[in-house]
Amino acid sequence: MREFKDPDTGRTIRQLTDSGNNVHLYFTENAFDSSKPEIYFRSDRDSGHDLAPHENPHYQLYRMNYETGETVRLTDEEQSVTRVTKTPDSELVVYLAGNKVRKLDTRTGEITTLYEEHGNYGLLAPSISANRRYVGFCRNEKVIKGVGANYSGFKDGFYRSKDGRITFAKIDGSGHFDVKQDTHWVGHFQFSPVDPTLAMYCHEGPWNLVNQRVWVLDAVSREVRPCFRQDADDAIGHEFWTQDGLIFLDNRGPGHDGTVTSDRTQAVAQHVAINENSMRPFVALMHPDGQEVRRIDMPFYCNHYHSNPDNTLLVGDDLDHLVLIDIASEEAKLEVLLSHGTSWHTQESHCHPTFSWDGKRILYASDQGGRVQLYLVEL
Repeated sequence: MREFKDPDTGRTIRQLTDSGNNVHLYFTENAFDSSKPEIYFRSDRDSGHDLAPHENPHYQLYRMNYETGETVRLTDEEQSVTRVTKTPDSELVVYLAGNKVRKLDTRTGEITTLYEEHGNYGLLAPSISANRRYVGFCRNEKVIKGVGANYSGFKDGFYRSKDGRITFAKIDGSGHFDVKQDTHWVGHFQFSPVDPTLAMYCHEGPWNLVNQRVWVLDAVSREVRPCFRQDADDAIGHEFWTQDGLIFLDNRGPGHDGTVTSDRTQAVAQHVAINENSMRPFVALMHPDGQEVRRIDMPFYCNHYHSNPDNTLLVGDDLDHLVLIDIASEEAKLEVLLSHGTSWHTQESHCHPTFSWDGKRILYASDQGGRVQLYLVEL
């Protein structure tokens, strides 16, 4: 590890990794342990190959003590580990490897397969229910679409995917079942952190083309309802649960597809500049019943947001900087935190900044220097 000062703000940044590519959990999850100074992440450091992020590195799962730097490898999978979720105390970790959903008990080291896909479906977005009885995940039919960086195939996947499913697997490994079959490409499945009977998922695709992005799923009745009913001018995405069980979402307005590429343009709606808006963007906190709790106008927007524990402060990643956005009062106030230097070339190189469970630290990724490394900032 090394520490250095940000040239723009003077903030002290701790670089946690410097070997291979290292990717923390997706921003809808939380890589931090809730009580120990530890994070969980994917890395190809032991793969035997020096590959760029877009060259499909072979990832395994690791745990790091971010105070001492001690790092432990937790898996030895033949297929690359792609997505990871865990309980806040890190007792249970669930990850995707190839066509399998796997569970790691970190107390014993035992790894078991909860689900194995034998059909023409790809797996995505695992999430553990609050009562730790189920793992939910998305299964989407495999369709022909572009492959590569900078959201290759994003638009193709949206139009060609007609069979998306939400599947539950029992955490004890005793079975699995489909809860919802949809007619869209589904993604971002997330159980509520406070209610094991509620979850949400999205209709995935370019935001300006999706008619209704966010859906709340009642896992008992298996009914779904829209969260924030969209109008023609809405372009909504990057939804996540806050710690108190509200749903956060981002509305950028017409002509915005929710992407940013290494060319510093959008991938699909290229006729609209990155920071050009015909309506005032806003973020919102929604009750799971679909009622708007609070709306905060944004005279700027970021590519991803994450909220601190009491929903008074956001961290966001704009084109060049991580920013802190104070939303405690009526008007949002922005403070530049640091320069991240990432290329935006792949999903792995997106910053995806996230708060620790106590809100005292921010973890983010950047491929400045050519490989994805992890960085930590103390607030």
